[in-house]
Amino acid sequence: MTTPTELTELTELTELTELTGSTGFTVEPYPGLPLTVRDVGAGRPVLVLHGGAGPASVSGVVDHFAATSRVLAPTHPGWEDTPRPDWFSGVGDLVETYLDLLDDRDLRDVLVLGSSFGGWIAAEMAVRDRGRRIGGLVVMGAFGPRLEGHEVRFPTAPPGQGPGPGEGSGPGEGPGPGEGSGPGEGSGAPAPRQGPSPAALQALAAYAGPTKSDPKLLHRLARVTVPALAVWGENDTVVPPDYGRAYAAAIPGARFELIPGAGHLPTREDPEATFAAIDAFLAAAGR
Repeated sequence: MTTPTELTELTELTELTELTGSTGFTVEPYPGLPLTVRDVGAGRPVLVLHGGAGPASVSGVVDHFAATSRVLAPTHPGWEDTPRPDWFSGVGDLVETYLDLLDDRDLRDVLVLGSSFGGWIAAEMAVRDRGRRIGGLVVMGAFGPRLEGHEVRFPTAPPGQGPGPGEGSGPGEGPGPGEGSGPGEGSGAPAPRQGPSPAALQALAAYAGPTKSDPKLLHRLARVTVPALAVWGENDTVVPPDYGRAYAAAIPGARFELIPGAGHLPTREDPEATFAAIDAFLAAAGR
């Protein structure tokens, strides 16, 4: 017999499948704040957190892990036309929401993987994980800590290529392979958007603040006790590799992997090498 909880989750799955063509669910962690979560695959749980370029920027990560794991990939409120109340701001709000999600779903030994801004959220989750839900941490091209001498550069998009300064207007945050100019280029049709939408940039500013960094996070990373990996593209111009090295050095026992020739999104620019590095790390960690 189907229980009320199972019936509710079945309804959630059906509704999201009809709307988006993928499986998942929508929950309301706070009144007036729906949270959409893609939920695919089966096995050990993996939480995938996207950066400024939105959920599509980590679709390859979701597909890679869904073959062997249960993958949850939320859309941060404010991206993909999802609502974000003004009071829901700061990285901490996202961190607590996603830790509550792991608690509510009773998920354990969760691998949390975050790309770019999502890496900041993932790292802070590992710091605050009092319930010991997290079993591993992977950050890719992440920012968050304020590191003296290691500047995070947010380039400005060229004229006519999307919004102003912000994460996603530089290499690696625009369309991936096969997602460039579509039909109609040069015929007067609107050019595809490069990087995040204006609404996504507003959400990013609300969460990350004007400095897009936290001066205390570098020190708090010493609290992380789970196996951790920092993956960086050699040619990342948004968050340079030296920033990544310093990030990894702040986490006890963390490994640092450089992906030659890749930029800000190595899972798009060299997926074979990037996933090989991640899989090797997970195998060594017994996952």
